[in-house]
Amino acid sequence: MRGLTGVTLSGAPPVCQDCVWWQSRTGGRTVEKKRWIEKAETEFGPWGAVYYEDDGRVLGSMQYGPVRLFPRAAELPAGPPSQDAVIVTCAYLVDRTSPWVLQSLFLAAIGEAKDRGASALETFAYRYPAGESDYERFLVHRTVFPRNFLSDFGFTTLRSAGRIELARLELGGLVPVLEGKRAKVMRVLREAFSPAPVPQRF
Repeated sequence: MRGLTGVTLSGAPPVCQDCVWWQSRTGGRTVEKKRWIEKAETEFGPWGAVYYEDDGRVLGSMQYGPVRLFPRAAELPAGPPSQDAVIVTCAYLVDRTSPWVLQSLFLAAIGEAKDRGASALETFAYRYPAGESDYERFLVHRTVFPRNFLSDFGFTTLRSAGRIELARLELGGLVPVLEGKRAKVMRVLREAFSPAPVPQRF
């Protein structure tokens, strides 16, 4: 895991490299990505995270930062987000066979927001109907996250508009809870994706 910066952006998924959707307002003038990056890094530092495989391949990335850096968030249904929060705007998973990447990116965002003294982490959630496929829930929509997925991290709903919700995770006093949640998430993922042990002959 590495911070998302002007340097590491070149290795992020191509669709993310020039995207300024969250940085722009509807109908407003186009934001120049390089200038926005300079502002974000001056005010906040790395504005997301990139997840690498052991061989150096990128498996996914996530963008997050102070609400003031992402004016589009104020225009979304169920918004605006709270000014005391760090907001997760979007995530991009390269490989659908590596679902644990999104959990790891969220854990990184939680830790970063807490380290920077934010009161909470917020993001937009979507209440999918029962039985919706993982492909639809995690790979089609990159800017709204499944509500039940966020619930596992302790997010609660602030406001809703139809199926869209603004979800918030309070960070005060989270250290013991977060460590327990991380251990549980990582244990479940290891069990799900580790190969079965090979029988040993004695």
